[in-house]
Amino acid sequence: MKRFRPVLYLILFVATLLQMGADGLSQGVAVPKRPARSQPEAKVDAPLPRVQFEDIAARAGLTARHVTGTDVEKNYIIETTGSGVVLLDYDNDGWLDIFLVNGTTLEGPSRGSSRKDAPTNHLYRNNQNGTFTDVTEKANLARTGWGQGACVGDFDNDGYTDLFVTYWGQNVLYKNNGKGRFTDITETAGLLHKSPRWSTGCSFLDYDRDGDLDLFVANYVDFDLKSAPAKGSSQFCFWKGLPVMCGPRGLPAGTNILYQNNGNGTFTDVSEQSGIARPRGRYSFTSLVSDYDNDGWPDIYVACDSTPNILYQNKGDGTFTDIGLISGAALNEDGQEQAGMGVSAADYDLDGFFDLVKTNFADDTPTLYHNNGDGTFNDVTYPSRLGVNTQFLGWGTGFFDFDHDGWKDIFMVNGHVYPEVGAHSSSPYKQERLLFWNLRNGTFLDISAQAGSGILARRCSRGAAVGDLDNDGSLEIVVNNMNDTPSLLKNFGERKNWILIRTVGSKSNRNGIGARVIVVAGGLKQMDEVRSGASYLSQNDLRLHFGIGDATKVDRVEVLWPGGQKDVFENLKANQIIVLEEGKRAPRPDVR
Repeated sequence: MKRFRPVLYLILFVATLLQMGADGLSQGVAVPKRPARSQPEAKVDAPLPRVQFEDIAARAGLTARHVTGTDVEKNYIIETTGSGVVLLDYDNDGWLDIFLVNGTTLEGPSRGSSRKDAPTNHLYRNNQNGTFTDVTEKANLARTGWGQGACVGDFDNDGYTDLFVTYWGQNVLYKNNGKGRFTDITETAGLLHKSPRWSTGCSFLDYDRDGDLDLFVANYVDFDLKSAPAKGSSQFCFWKGLPVMCGPRGLPAGTNILYQNNGNGTFTDVSEQSGIARPRGRYSFTSLVSDYDNDGWPDIYVACDSTPNILYQNKGDGTFTDIGLISGAALNEDGQEQAGMGVSAADYDLDGFFDLVKTNFADDTPTLYHNNGDGTFNDVTYPSRLGVNTQFLGWGTGFFDFDHDGWKDIFMVNGHVYPEVGAHSSSPYKQERLLFWNLRNGTFLDISAQAGSGILARRCSRGAAVGDLDNDGSLEIVVNNMNDTPSLLKNFGERKNWILIRTVGSKSNRNGIGARVIVVAGGLKQMDEVRSGASYLSQNDLRLHFGIGDATKVDRVEVLWPGGQKDVFENLKANQIIVLEEGKRAPRPDVR
């Protein structure tokens, strides 16, 4: 019966629309609450790993304060969404650097202050000793505005990773010049738009598999401060009887965009002819590119706020079709839309297909969509034990293997949108993070209470990105906190063996974005993809991390490149960072 659930979702959704009527659809209704339900008993077959995440941001030198509106109250929705985080090696020294997207305030800089006092994005260069240096001005990245998200990709295949930043206003494409500086080439690249947009998530991808990275941009709502509804002015502007900022219900939705790379440093908007401009009426947040159906063509999933999620299936002919509803990945198992924020993908049960985890609003659970391998998904939130909490409002999320046992675990960062709720609500403004341990049987165990002060600390968090910042084989999490300094969460607990893989394309794009890597070690067959953009408006390490347990070597690595070539490497030593180059017979150490 499971295979028919997506059809049931579609029937339930259509019935809901008929009840709402045309006017109801344009205005929206409150997203239904999703109660916590009884979960299956946890069957733990292995000792609980020793995990100890600590926030080391201050001693690492990450002191820049994020600014979005005030932390006392939020009068408009633009003040609530926060910003993302990017992990990239911008100077090709082999060490991950950190780019923090920043916002601004409605009032702008205070009277008497200079432009230098205005909040800007920040680039921190990795000093290779556990500390970072702010090189924002030197790198030409000190831009002020309502920054939202960012993603990376070497769009011109020159060997240096470029940066795209989304805004409410004008998005920006920064070309990496290879000398520690970036140049704003938005206009010359053909990405300058005439009217302001509220762009959110973004992803570089090679949707047509021509070797050049194209660009997908999600757009949230068409927002204008001059006509924005006032706090508490309608039914959509109250939360549990408290007058709060309005939205997104009742606001016109943005339209998603696909830019095709022309191969000469410019892009062409192909949104309409590719089908990306449809469906309309979705409040799009985070985009994630993954070949969910294993056909070799990159598909695009979009987590949507208060509207059904989108799954753009790549038809392989330059066009996409939204199959979110019929696939079962648009709604929850009750046939209801949710307020989706962040999303991540992984093969958490090692069945050879990528599954999805999505964060949602408070009074709801996160959603875990299991990929059935036949083009459909099932909502397995409750059977997997992810439905244990409803008080959290989730944002950044990711699959990652914190204990290196070969099974992907899940982290989530949280924080409310209404400062007015304070700390007295069942869902407070500042919230702790969550860590779910993969029990290797299709279920997870919430071990947040035992995961260290970095997980338990309460912050109002938004974007989060995961990567190996100190090249020691363990994964760190960088979190962008609203109106606060960032967090750098490092695990000082136990871990087992690992391998970290950087892909370099030749016929395919230089970063190897879209490459699928399969690792066989310790009796397990794992897989992952190189992706641009995910979590919540953020960018993870482009290198792929695999925990291999007690295995001292990797038996086999297969790389399926975006262009179609398959490379195989065998008998690789554990606990090393390696480079796999398209068409080369042997890996090389990533020493630079």
